[in-house]
Amino acid sequence: IIHGRSDATLNPRGVRIGTAEIYHQMDQIEGISDSLVIDQRWKDDIRLLLFVKLEDGFILTDDLVVVIKHRLKMNLSNWHIPSKVIQVPEIPYTINMKKVEIAVKKIIEGERVLNRDSMINPDVLDYFTTLTEVFQD
Repeated sequence: IIHGRSDATLNPRGVRIGTAEIYHQMDQIEGISDSLVIDQRWKDDIRLLLFVKLEDGFILTDDLVVVIKHRLKMNLSNWHIPSKVIQVPEIPYTINMKKVEIAVKKIIEGERVLNRDSMINPDVLDYFTTLTEVFQD
């Protein structure tokens, strides 16, 4: 396992958050095998969306969402708590094993992603285009 800095910085309500802070917390929760977080422009504000890939046999229940949010609040801050937690089948990665946060953010914002060739699993981006819950309160 290689640990390093994350290039992505989220900025909900002017508070700078490194995505690696959230990923470290998610790595500590039983049942979560991977995660990806982005910020989304929403109703004249910014909110956080957390996508989680779960281990086999686990499903995203309300109880697990409570565990996720509580851990982020207790170990980080209220600013780190996502507005939505969404289960996904896979997290997209580059060939160099970097999470593809910017591509997911572009998809959520309705933009095209042009550099799919640099990804290990580019087809997973298509799944993010189907997530209607990212456009709901």
